[in-house]
Amino acid sequence: MTRQALLLFIDGLGLGADDPAVNPVVAAHTPCLDALLGRKLAGLTARFEHDGALVVPTDATLGVGGLPQSATGQTALLTGLNAPQVVGRHITAYPTKTLRGLLTDHNLFSRVKALGGTVALANAYTDEYFARVEAGEMRHAAITFSALAAGIPLRGVEDLQQGRAVFHDLTNARPRSWGYDVPAITPHQAGKNLAGIAAGCHLTVFEFFLTDLSAHHRIDQPPAAVVTMVDALLAGVLETTDLSTMLVMLTSDHGNIEDGRVDTHTRNPIPTLLVGHGRRDVGERITALTDITPALVGWLAEAIARG
Repeated sequence: MTRQALLLFIDGLGLGADDPAVNPVVAAHTPCLDALLGRKLAGLTARFEHDGALVVPTDATLGVGGLPQSATGQTALLTGLNAPQVVGRHITAYPTKTLRGLLTDHNLFSRVKALGGTVALANAYTDEYFARVEAGEMRHAAITFSALAAGIPLRGVEDLQQGRAVFHDLTNARPRSWGYDVPAITPHQAGKNLAGIAAGCHLTVFEFFLTDLSAHHRIDQPPAAVVTMVDALLAGVLETTDLSTMLVMLTSDHGNIEDGRVDTHTRNPIPTLLVGHGRRDVGERITALTDITPALVGWLAEAIARG
């Protein structure tokens, strides 16, 4: 494969002020991002390139009033369609029937598969997750729903044991606390495992949402500590990835964690960080959330078509 993409979806990460007093992204220990950018991931209002990395401030408001939300933001990201405009507002949390219809017909996983590409969702799911969904106690969020709609098998505990999946806490602490026999790892090792998964596919997606939960004060991990985990994950990915063929893209659905003065989402642009092969080709096609899937699909299509 001459072109591959690893999409790191980091929920609730915006571009905020370059001020550690108000922005946990700036206050956090982020040696990987600091080295990549020569600065903090903050205070950017225009495209910024440094030493092989490109950051594109990306609009998440999509011309709709109110605060951007997860269900519509993720649907826009995954389909290239202006989901909040379609439904007339930003919708939080889980996709509605209308949004599920958009995701079923237009999602990123299906579009890459239709080209003949290989696709993976790298997250691990436990038996408890499936039981709660079956019991109606929870619903699939947009990324999980899209993978299932595209016929992508979800990875389980056995994959986690073998390093063929990554749990959303990056360390396996949560499944270990539930009694699962899985190894305790660091976020850095999680990144290395993720790079290994991505090496075998045209497109690999990983979803991380502790950033959003921390910013909403729904977990006891402080925002700066969670941002440090993301940085270590990215370091593990980049240290293990062949960037001559792989595009590593980190992006989000809306702002949140970058403003410690509020516990709501923000209207800040999100950072789309691109590192490796094709970063400029893909980056030049992106200005808003709705551009991400078309940009990735178009770039991958050229290589998949050549076989």
